[in-house]
Amino acid sequence: MIEHDTIELYRECDAGIQMGIAAIDEVKDHAKNGDFRRMLDDYQREYANLQNEMQEILHEYHDEGKDPNPLAKGMAWLKTNFTMAMKETDQTISDLLTDGCNMGIKSINKYLNQYGAADGRAKDFARRLIELQDRQLKELARYL
Repeated sequence: MIEHDTIELYRECDAGIQMGIAAIDEVKDHAKNGDFRRMLDDYQREYANLQNEMQEILHEYHDEGKDPNPLAKGMAWLKTNFTMAMKETDQTISDLLTDGCNMGIKSINKYLNQYGAADGRAKDFARRLIELQDRQLKELARYL
């Protein structure tokens, strides 16, 4: 049970990281403020670093990871593109990414509870992802 929960928690973190990278990638070129754009680039790099670490861990478990739910990814893409078409501002970008971070934090916390038998390393990784998203939320608030 421990190994199953560990792998499942890692897989959910993998999907969450991919969503974070994709969300930033979708909007960062629309950012007007240079500091805001640099902040988005920095967070995208942090997500990419977590993704690299995640790939190494999944390799240890002989697992390929998990792609984000196609429906969730498609709905996020539609919402982002529709909202940006209506009002392409840094405030809009910040609002969209804030929603994404909140959903990510909620999801990873849910999976921490659901896969409670996961080992400490997997739980620590999940908490690091939550901390990254929480920190991003606080910085995004300046642009709301």
